[in-house]
Amino acid sequence: MSGIAILLVRCPRCQHTMKYQQSKILTTQRKQCVYCGRSFLIRGNIA
Repeated sequence: MSGIAILLVRCPRCQHTMKYQQSKILTTQRKQCVYCGRSFLIRGNIA
């Protein structure tokens, strides 16, 4: 089993679910929604 995890994250604005490939510790990682463009923290939005 590899050490890389693929997580499902949910956008807090439009509620779409997207995939996120974890590369570092999640405390300060951000992702930009591909649907509405909002940037949000990964930590509090794991689906």
